[in-house]
Amino acid sequence: MALSPKEIIDKMMAADEMSQWLGIEILDPIPGATSIRMTVRKDMVNGFNVAHGGITYSLADSALAFSSNSHGIRSMSIETSISHLKMVKVGDVLTVKTKELSLSRKVGVYEMDVLNQDNQLVAHFKGTVYRSGIEWE
Repeated sequence: MALSPKEIIDKMMAADEMSQWLGIEILDPIPGATSIRMTVRKDMVNGFNVAHGGITYSLADSALAFSSNSHGIRSMSIETSISHLKMVKVGDVLTVKTKELSLSRKVGVYEMDVLNQDNQLVAHFKGTVYRSGIEWE
């Protein structure tokens, strides 16, 4: 019996120490469009007292993983990029909204908008995944 998107994401989260460290909360386990949220902590800032770019990148990358795998096929990123558009500070609550642009048997293409608590776009991420053909069990 195939796993539901929520079961797949729960299984992924249980083994994903980075997403756990980020404090990610799954909002909607929708195949191809999983939304997630986290709050920026003091231990996530750089020497300019703003969130390290890797924090926003890692958050969006986790959204890519959850969204692409929630179809039930094990998928891994093969290309990603991010544009940081607005400063992110301690206490900001970041939400990632995912859009699936293309999905074939072997490749999926996604874009993610990272929004702050004021619904301002702080980063835009694009990711391509390879779909292995191996089902989640």
